[in-house]
Amino acid sequence: MATRFANRTIAIVDDDPDILQSIELAFRHEGARTVTATDGLGALHLVREEKPHLLVLDMMLPRSSGLLVLEKLHEERVEIPVVMVTANQGRRHREFALGLGARAYLFKPVSLVRLLETASSLLAGG
Repeated sequence: MATRFANRTIAIVDDDPDILQSIELAFRHEGARTVTATDGLGALHLVREEKPHLLVLDMMLPRSSGLLVLEKLHEERVEIPVVMVTANQGRRHREFALGLGARAYLFKPVSLVRLLETASSLLAGG
């Protein structure tokens, strides 16, 4: 078992159960503890209660979009690296998300290898 994310808690938020499960399994395989949610309100709860080291966040979510989650975290001055994962190719959305503190913006379908590399880099301070 790989240990790239040993002693790290990764929060994963996506409303597609297949995507959520595949991302969760990839992080667990690398030694992470994972916590998940399927909507924006659940994402906020996870971040506040679990205090994860990193948040993988889908943009299009029920009950508060990923962008609204970012806005709320920004307002609350929550310091957490966020990887936004989305099918939305719009440059305006990307700039808005990065302006609200997202540290990376990846397009679906995202390679799990790329996602894990991005997360590892962010957690290493990159």
